[in-house]
Amino acid sequence: MKNGFRQSMAWLHTWCGLTCGWLLCAIMLTGTLSVFREPITRWMQARPALQEAAAADSGMAVPLEQAVRHLAQQAPGARLWRIEFPAHPGDAMLLIWRQGRTQEHAALHPVTGALLPQPWGRATEGGRHFMSFHYLLHAGMPGYWLVGWVSMCMLVGLVSGVVVHRRIFQDFFTFRPGKGQRSWLDAHNATAVTTLPFLLMIVYTGLFIFYTSYMPWPMRTVYGSEPQAHARFQGELLQHAAEPPDRSRAGEAAALVPLAPLLAQARQLLGQPARALVVEQPGDLHATVRVLGRVDENEHPSRTLLNPAGSVAFDGVSGAVLQLQRHDPGAAFATEQVHGVMESLHFARFGGWSMRWLYFFSGLVGTVMVATGTVLFSVKRRQKSGKEFGRATAGVYRCIDALGVASVAGICVACIAFFHANRLLPVELAQRPQWEIRAFLWIWLATLVHAALRPPRRAWVEQLGTAAALCLALPALNAASTGQHLLGYAGAADWQRMSVELVALGLGLALAWTAWRTQRGWRAKPVAQPRRGAAMEARA
Repeated sequence: MKNGFRQSMAWLHTWCGLTCGWLLCAIMLTGTLSVFREPITRWMQARPALQEAAAADSGMAVPLEQAVRHLAQQAPGARLWRIEFPAHPGDAMLLIWRQGRTQEHAALHPVTGALLPQPWGRATEGGRHFMSFHYLLHAGMPGYWLVGWVSMCMLVGLVSGVVVHRRIFQDFFTFRPGKGQRSWLDAHNATAVTTLPFLLMIVYTGLFIFYTSYMPWPMRTVYGSEPQAHARFQGELLQHAAEPPDRSRAGEAAALVPLAPLLAQARQLLGQPARALVVEQPGDLHATVRVLGRVDENEHPSRTLLNPAGSVAFDGVSGAVLQLQRHDPGAAFATEQVHGVMESLHFARFGGWSMRWLYFFSGLVGTVMVATGTVLFSVKRRQKSGKEFGRATAGVYRCIDALGVASVAGICVACIAFFHANRLLPVELAQRPQWEIRAFLWIWLATLVHAALRPPRRAWVEQLGTAAALCLALPALNAASTGQHLLGYAGAADWQRMSVELVALGLGLALAWTAWRTQRGWRAKPVAQPRRGAAMEARA
């Protein structure tokens, strides 16, 4: 710790950034990619487009009858059936149920109700993988708490960075290329100033929406510590209408009411198209049919931050309305809505595609800010280090170099390799989504081993070059493995899947340019090795 307030903030900013920066790069990059988790999932599923598919839920009597008939044959004793309606033209109607501990799927044509070949598309975790890694690291509760700790350190780093830098406005317009350490500092300052409001918002809301987990004591004081306490708390937050009376299984068989009229009634009550229909306790006297609405922020962006989807619950035998839940946009703002507003801000659930692209580019620039901070530390210490860690100084800075390469370039390799694994793994492979995630984690670990074995300058260039090559090769691999390509997406007006490949190509070019600049810079001016010799001279 240094004397003086500003010096103390500089020390706090440096070590908060260094100890958390490695993991923060991965968390921010995966969070940035998860902004487009739906298009990524559609691209990775690679489902063929259907002809004559209808996205509207009107005239669904035939396919719904076929769906109920298929579900009654395949899962007569299931606790619930779920029917998902097409979200885009050319999509199929999906049937989902549980058979023991496994989840089963089937796909029907949304107009004719004909059963489509199985499996329909590729089983994948898709964009949900990036979102899960973003807040869990695929490590369960330890990962959840670790992400919370890193987020808190980032908030401290942002505030201390504002205190340290006196010339925030001037830093925004200052960049001196080719000046070594000075250039890295300019890049770090400029990206930090550019994204400061976004980063403060995204980190704060990310911590806020999990406050009941990080600070559970206030909720336990009011709602108790029993298992149902959190559900009651969430119900009040979401302003749920009164739950239907006890609908547990009666044990008496009863026929299910036709679903098409209920679907039309739900659309009229909600003023929204239907996203899914869930039948609870099918075939029982206490069967319940729940219709979930859809809010299409991409096609019809709302002008309000809070615009949740509604739902209607029907008696599955008589067709009577049991529960109606919908958001009233004209209602006065209540404190219970703060949680929903924070979620909308963090997940970009407003403003449509333009807002998502703004989040995406802000997230990329924020990731560059963290990456330049970790590189700046290595460059600075490589030039000025002495014997901070005694005889282990050279080894410590060698580990820091390896961690820096793996956290910045290695995570890029792992992310794009996740897409390649989706296309290269056999379609019939059991637990296919889990194997995709394993490929991501193992390749990320391999980049750390590679960075530890190779000289730092070569490791940077090789890993950046590998990430660039994988990005640029993605469209060709997709065409070779699925027959789908950019021209086909453009012809079908499938802008989401086409954008995935265009973004991959754009990022590939940017990574290739970065690798080229890195190699050229080191050739022009070899970087001095850590002053291990200086430490030995000092000891002599």
